[in-house]
Amino acid sequence: MGDLNKYRQNVQEIIKRYAESRPLPADIEGQVVFDTARDHYQLINVGWNNGKWIYGCVLHMDIKNGKVWLQYNGTEDEIAEELIKAGIPEKDIVIGFHTPYKRKFTKFATA
Repeated sequence: MGDLNKYRQNVQEIIKRYAESRPLPADIEGQVVFDTARDHYQLINVGWNNGKWIYGCVLHMDIKNGKVWLQYNGTEDEIAEELIKAGIPEKDIVIGFHTPYKRKFTKFATA
């Protein structure tokens, strides 16, 4: 298990960077949601676009049992690779949206 404080910082920095860099329509807000007490981290789009209500998760990561769980990736980028570049080892990253069976065929942790 790595440095959990560093993992928290890395996850938060990645989500903040996506929140600040993505172009959004004027009435859509990218909300950064960090529950640091329970280690849940999300980026959510909220607002109106052309008369339609927009609400949806863009990124969701958790830290559980010393590992970073990538629960949802609605971007076109490989967020797991960004976690590795930030210094989180593959053995401490779980691709949560892959079935447990499929996880064993990746270079990442199974759980």
